[in-house]
Amino acid sequence: MAAAQGFWQGKRVLLTGHTGFKGAWLSLWLQRRGAVLTGVSLAPSTQPNLFELAKVEQGMTSTFCDIRDAQGLARIVREARPEVVLHLAAQALVRPGYQDPVGTYASNIMGTVHLLDALRGLDSARVAVMVTTDKVYRNHETVYPYREDDPLGGHDPYSASKAASEIVISSYRDAFLAAQGVAVASARAGNVIGGGDWSADRLIPDAVRAWQSGQVLDIRRPLAIRPWQHVLSSLAAYLTLAERLWTQPELASAYNFGPLTHEAATVREVVELARHAYGAGSVHYETASQGPHEAGLLSLEIAKARDVLGVSPKWGLTETVNRTMAWYRAHHDGGFARDLCEAEIAQYEE
Repeated sequence: MAAAQGFWQGKRVLLTGHTGFKGAWLSLWLQRRGAVLTGVSLAPSTQPNLFELAKVEQGMTSTFCDIRDAQGLARIVREARPEVVLHLAAQALVRPGYQDPVGTYASNIMGTVHLLDALRGLDSARVAVMVTTDKVYRNHETVYPYREDDPLGGHDPYSASKAASEIVISSYRDAFLAAQGVAVASARAGNVIGGGDWSADRLIPDAVRAWQSGQVLDIRRPLAIRPWQHVLSSLAAYLTLAERLWTQPELASAYNFGPLTHEAATVREVVELARHAYGAGSVHYETASQGPHEAGLLSLEIAKARDVLGVSPKWGLTETVNRTMAWYRAHHDGGFARDLCEAEIAQYEE
């Protein structure tokens, strides 16, 4: 289900993390929908990055602020007076979480606290969708797909910080914001792929960098299984969740968003789909695990999102990978990133 045609027109929306990969795509979609959009984020962390290439700041108010700065964030929230809040800002990668656990916990836990606390007493706020991750569950690495009421946990600092932020979200909803009339929900999304991601330690960006430069792509955990989905599938789910919460605040709770369970796939399967779509590329698969612990098997049960919200993935894995690699090829051949994104959003809405 894509975003409703008229809902976002004129809505005051605060989006954290608007300079990131998902945030840039979501900013473009909200602009297309006519939202009065304020973005709060750190400056882009990679070169190149989609935020600058697609000129995302055109058509919105873009503000750089670290969500660990409680006073600075609160001031921006008060000035924006948002009706809808979409929280994507985070330290979003597993391996950097090992390198900087304190910073990861500060961003992902206290950043969430700071944003939710800024909404206390803000009479404009009606809806807040807080994005966490599929990695919030205590992962026993079985074939069992995790449901929203399964125990939270996290071996690595990133996963643990996101699990803790889920408790923070639930607490602020129950202790403060529900009584204030703010519907607060969390969104636990699977691994997203799509054009315009240049982050380090992400599968498709690593592949594109290697193959465009004629290098060999090194894969450290080819048999790891993840719930892959197109970036627009996750963003459409966030938008739909926000729309439903506006009229049905009683739906405020946690939701899994991901592919159909049988479409969870190994890293190797995704790489081979990407290589086929790209048309070339060398790959070296490690035979032993490299680096710190990362989950080997993770899948999500998305029945609640389907049954309660009517949300289900529109594009399967093969089409997702094909569209992603086509985006990178078109951009490499001189296509304007914003045009490529807007065309793909329009195709998703059809």
